[in-house]
Amino acid sequence: GCNPLAETGRSKLQNQRAVLNQQILRAVRMRAGAENLLRATTNNKVREQVLLELSFVNSDLQILKEELEGLNISVEVYQSTEETFSIPLVPLGLKETKEVDFTLPLKDFILEHYSEDSSEYEDEIADLMDLRQACRTPSRDEAGIEMLMSYFLQLGYVENRFFPPTRHMGVLFTWYDSFTGVPVCQQNLLIEKSSILFNIGALYTQIGTRCNRQTQAGLEKAVDAFQRAAGVLSYLKETFTHTPSYDMSPAMLNVLVKMMLAQAQECVFEQIGLPGIRNEFFTLVNMTQEAAKVGEVYMLVNTAMNQEPVKENIPYSWSKLAQIKSDHYKALAHYFIATILCDHELQSGDDEDQQEKALSQLYDHMPEGLMVLTVLKDKVQRKQLGKAHLRQAIVYHEEALRVCGLCKKLRNIDVLQEVLTAAHKRSLLKYAQQETEDDFLSLIQAPDILPKTEHKIETIAPQFSKVKVKDFFHRLGPLTVFSAKQRWTAPRTIHIHREAGKLGFSLKGGSPVQIYCLDPVCSAASMGLKEGDYIVSVGGMDCKWLGVNEVLEKFQSMGEQPIEIEVIS
Repeated sequence: GCNPLAETGRSKLQNQRAVLNQQILRAVRMRAGAENLLRATTNNKVREQVLLELSFVNSDLQILKEELEGLNISVEVYQSTEETFSIPLVPLGLKETKEVDFTLPLKDFILEHYSEDSSEYEDEIADLMDLRQACRTPSRDEAGIEMLMSYFLQLGYVENRFFPPTRHMGVLFTWYDSFTGVPVCQQNLLIEKSSILFNIGALYTQIGTRCNRQTQAGLEKAVDAFQRAAGVLSYLKETFTHTPSYDMSPAMLNVLVKMMLAQAQECVFEQIGLPGIRNEFFTLVNMTQEAAKVGEVYMLVNTAMNQEPVKENIPYSWSKLAQIKSDHYKALAHYFIATILCDHELQSGDDEDQQEKALSQLYDHMPEGLMVLTVLKDKVQRKQLGKAHLRQAIVYHEEALRVCGLCKKLRNIDVLQEVLTAAHKRSLLKYAQQETEDDFLSLIQAPDILPKTEHKIETIAPQFSKVKVKDFFHRLGPLTVFSAKQRWTAPRTIHIHREAGKLGFSLKGGSPVQIYCLDPVCSAASMGLKEGDYIVSVGGMDCKWLGVNEVLEKFQSMGEQPIEIEVIS
């Protein structure tokens, strides 16, 4: 992982998040204590003091949660370091956790369950704890993603090796909610696995926001990162359905997936416009629909953010930013179609049918009394409809600026104000360039624009198979047999004496091999060997991973001397 003491902007934010989590935890505990005292006491004077204390604690808690929201909207820290004139994208902060000591629980389990000397596995336990510690400060790149994924896959091995379904191991995992700062403590490994998945998704969002949006390669990488973030969060929602942490509830994850896909769609729009938008009929038709599509997806995100039960815990500034982006891109769509109508009169060499078809695809219905072909041919109608779209664009621009001005956190993001103001001025200038004498004669309403995209954005499922991970506790034996849910006897030592060169039994299976067709009167059977026993060592050498042929070779290498084997039932 990264150096946790490095004074980068992102590490400072994560450190602030950790401090806030502790302060919120203290305030929540004080509130719980005060509420318990309130329920227990009947003394009016005590009740008054407790109610006063409660009001202070609740007020303090509200301030802390507002500070946490401030961290969640500190988007400038996560953006690309290149000079850019783009609306910031929103990343997710990493969930914070407390340290976990696996040493004693795992060593006890190895001794009790696997009947092995647990001191021989101290290095493997230390490797597991080092990997977990590194995962608290992953680097913001593919190496960081791979490290988190390798720990997630390693947890699958650990769960099968050490966490039986019938009892708890005594390992307490504590993770803090990304939005409320409230901790969740459980002995269940599922909270660890789901939180790591959340952080994989969060790290993808941070990679996406860091990309240079002034280059095609940067935008492609951003689109991919947001699609992968959505894929991981979607996988989390479908796989871990009863997570106790609010930021990983199905309703919240559903909103976060929508938000990441919307940001990917926004980057696609920027990709199309990056080389410059030609003032040409069919190019502008395409840009109109793409802008309308971005406006639509952000409108759906904003609607989802304002639904119960998500509404109370989603950062207020996030829902306002989604609303601003929805209005901004709808305004752009109206501006582009107005440019088509005001700047491109039908010329004798133009393909009339193609233009009519392209323009008709932008509308569900035309204003009363207007037809697409007539609008294309009639200069007055073109101007009227173009100006109607410009008026609608200005309305959307002004609404976006109004909402931005009302939100304290967004008001302080300079580049957001600059982008919204520049777009608003451009529409006003375009409107001022049109003839104004007929404005009061035909104030027609601009029709809604149908959103459409040629670049479908979908989630990309996490590709765990690409990350190669070796089980730290490989030496315990094949997982199909040596797992926490299997029960067996302690190893028994059997001395085998060959009789007429024969062992008195056969071997079968993969690794470890099993005793098969045991002769009940042979010397091995009389020493306690049973049908179906697994051989775990031959002559003091571990053979849990050996197949039938390899074990037989070991037998043959010992010649006629007695063979010492260890077996388990």
